[in-house]
Amino acid sequence: MAAESAAVEFRIDRRSGVATYLQIVQQTKQALRLGVLEPGDRLPTAREVVEATAINPNTVLKAYRELEREGLVEARRGLGTFVRRTLGGAADAAAAGGPLRGELAEWARRARAAGLEKDDVGALFTAVLESTFSTSSADDTNDPNDTDDANGAETAGRSHKGGQER
Repeated sequence: MAAESAAVEFRIDRRSGVATYLQIVQQTKQALRLGVLEPGDRLPTAREVVEATAINPNTVLKAYRELEREGLVEARRGLGTFVRRTLGGAADAAAAGGPLRGELAEWARRARAAGLEKDDVGALFTAVLESTFSTSSADDTNDPNDTDDANGAETAGRSHKGGQER
């Protein structure tokens, strides 16, 4: 796949308040995390991005330089910019047919059916994500309200937190 351009299209939101070059960087990183881009894939040329998005070519080059600085891509003179490595291990879990993606898609459909707007869902998801990843496992084991015994088993008939009868 080395000579063929990868199937990634940048979408620029001029009203987002996020610098255009950062949008390209963020979208590229997302494509790397989701397995859309793989090592050896060629990113669209600056000219292709400019034609598709009507942005300044220097903006595209700035984004690609930032990705190169982070070691994610490499520029090959006369050939283009190529992916060097992926990000995270989420590609398999996030694949179109993956179980986690399916569960998340179902959750999003339920949220929409419940009347939540896209921004509401984003805010809710971000809040849950932040609370989930800001809590370390060490914090969980030192919780004074934890009713687990020394072996880590939950005390029968009591909730995990607070020690109330169920």
